[in-house]
Amino acid sequence: MANLAHLIRDYQSGALSHDAFVAQLDNTLTTEGLSAARLREILDDAHARMPLPADLHAEVRRRIEQLPVSNLAGGGEETRVQTTPGQAGVDVPPAPPSSPSSPSGTFGATLAQGAASDQVKSTGDTLNNRFVLEECLGVGGMGTVYKALDLRKLEASDRKPYVAIKVLNVQFRGNPKSLIALQREARKAQVLAHRNIVTVYDFDRDGAIVYLTMEYLSGKPLSQILRTPDFHGMPVSAALPIVRGMSAALAYAHERGFVHCDFKPANVFLTEQGEVKVIDFGIARVFQRTEEENDATVFDPGSLGALTPAYASPEMLEHLEPDPRDDIYALGCITYELLTGRHPFDRLSATQARAAHRQPERPEQVSTRQWRALRAALSFDRATRMPTVARFVEEFCSDDPRAANGKASGHGAAGNGSGAFASLSGWPLKTGIAGLVVLVAAGVGVVRYRASHVEPDADRQTSAASETSAPVASEASAQPAASAVVQQPAAQNGAPASHAVTAPPPTLAMLAPLLAKVPCSALAPAIHDRAVHLRGFVGQPGDIGRLKETVAAIPGVEAVNLDVQSLGADKCEVLDAYAPYWVRNWQAGHVAALHTRAPGGQLTEGDPLVVDVSTPGYDSYVNVDYFVLDGSVVHMVPGPRAKDNQAPPHHLATVGAAGDWIVSKPFGTEMVVLLTTPAPLFDSLRPESESRADYLRALDARLRQIAAKYGQDRIAADIVPITSHARGQ
Repeated sequence: MANLAHLIRDYQSGALSHDAFVAQLDNTLTTEGLSAARLREILDDAHARMPLPADLHAEVRRRIEQLPVSNLAGGGEETRVQTTPGQAGVDVPPAPPSSPSSPSGTFGATLAQGAASDQVKSTGDTLNNRFVLEECLGVGGMGTVYKALDLRKLEASDRKPYVAIKVLNVQFRGNPKSLIALQREARKAQVLAHRNIVTVYDFDRDGAIVYLTMEYLSGKPLSQILRTPDFHGMPVSAALPIVRGMSAALAYAHERGFVHCDFKPANVFLTEQGEVKVIDFGIARVFQRTEEENDATVFDPGSLGALTPAYASPEMLEHLEPDPRDDIYALGCITYELLTGRHPFDRLSATQARAAHRQPERPEQVSTRQWRALRAALSFDRATRMPTVARFVEEFCSDDPRAANGKASGHGAAGNGSGAFASLSGWPLKTGIAGLVVLVAAGVGVVRYRASHVEPDADRQTSAASETSAPVASEASAQPAASAVVQQPAAQNGAPASHAVTAPPPTLAMLAPLLAKVPCSALAPAIHDRAVHLRGFVGQPGDIGRLKETVAAIPGVEAVNLDVQSLGADKCEVLDAYAPYWVRNWQAGHVAALHTRAPGGQLTEGDPLVVDVSTPGYDSYVNVDYFVLDGSVVHMVPGPRAKDNQAPPHHLATVGAAGDWIVSKPFGTEMVVLLTTPAPLFDSLRPESESRADYLRALDARLRQIAAKYGQDRIAADIVPITSHARGQ
């Protein structure tokens, strides 16, 4: 685990996102074993060299101040941790003997002795001899959430053996109310049983460790999407399903007397199945109190101070009683970010923005009615803020065809948001000209039109057609899927025909099956508006042109940008072996990375092959292989020259700096591949060089075993092509 100085440096360099930084912060502070005064010095020194965002700097200081004295190793004496062996100017205690559960050797970190390991749980630890903590998923106001393997489910051959576990943060251990907090959260979550709210199973303790078990969600938090560097907002049609899913969860909770109180993008999860899930009702407080149920008078979870200033209403920051309209303010902020890619008040707290008389700018793509609803949700005053979530959905989602057609289901006007994330689940619904709603079913070829009422707009003149519905094409006569325009046939009453309606924007779900069929390839897609960006590798140069033509023919695609390199047909066997893990790595944000020191990967005979490696945000085993043109593979790590390959989270290392591997014949395009796994790849070292075919067969069998036990998302690959030349050429 990196120390605080390394963690801050990784964030400032861009190696860590804001959310990844916060997710690692608590474990870093509690395992480093330094006094609060020393941690403040490290923070202030780093902040002076390169200022951190004000809210992040304040959050780090707050968490340092909340560290109990019992966290200091050796009765309060400072113990320094060295991530890179031999770093100058750092006092290093004697390293403990390496073990399978502790990083060591070339890629490992020297661990501090005397840390209060019995007070801290992290990846690799087991709770109650049942739950193995495998990956830190994030840090909330009260606890750290891990992906955990349930050994009981594994023994029973359960197809879904993973759960999510929230372990109470160390700083709350000394708080006698902390156990009550988690018990209340478990009970509240069980009351809030809704398809757009994460399912909570139970809560338990393992000695001093208190934890909560809940369903494990495969997907990504909304915060990860909003913080993507190239994210600049999405069309209203793509944002509406997410807004409806969030709103459904909040409306359901409000109807049962609960306010979330810490609603933010990190607490909205978008699953791979296209569902919106709201998580962490951990500080939700009852606002409708009865004589029979008055937990808030016994314990107020808000007293733990877990608020996120950028999304908290002014009333929350001023410690007033919670109200559903506090969640509506946060909902307005998130909706604005979905549409524009930026916070409505540049991440100022509500009280700061109010004092500065800040007003949000109107997003270009919203109608007048939608803007009125959004602006009302962002009001600094509860009295003028949007009164209910249902009212917000009614007004903001008025152009949502599901609402217009009466097809939205769920509790109240908020709907249920099931399968709502359009960019994951397929073609979205889109409003056409003259109020016509078009639903294009990909691969089916059936187009149906239904007229819907559109609210008059001062900025746009639209006419509403009468309520009619008729199938207009059979599967046999439908237009080809490659067409980006659907023609409306003549109306039955003889009215003029032929209104052209642009196809909906492309989605990842549309691209996935197409890219899977491209032979000899590893391709990671991204979509911005109607532009498709593809990164990766193919076999032959001609495949790049065919790939661009195929993607450009998808309905709704207006531009195709390729960062694709051809490697040659002789690389197909290697590409096919690593492609699933390379694609998943890039879609997860390039969590494992490999870079060559040679500019452009160009090497000359006699040059050393040197590569830099960075590991994912969890303990992993590093494998670096060099696939040579002669059909062999050289195992750089682990191998006779670098036997140790276990690495801590977000670790940086250089391979080959001592000139271990020198470029020689044959010359041409070759490949270096990084593979990180949650367990050792093989039980013993393989020979430094062996047949590529033999190795790939053994690799495929072993990766299947690891994926079955730990999940494919714990395996990551990165590929770097290199081109070698004879000296003098």
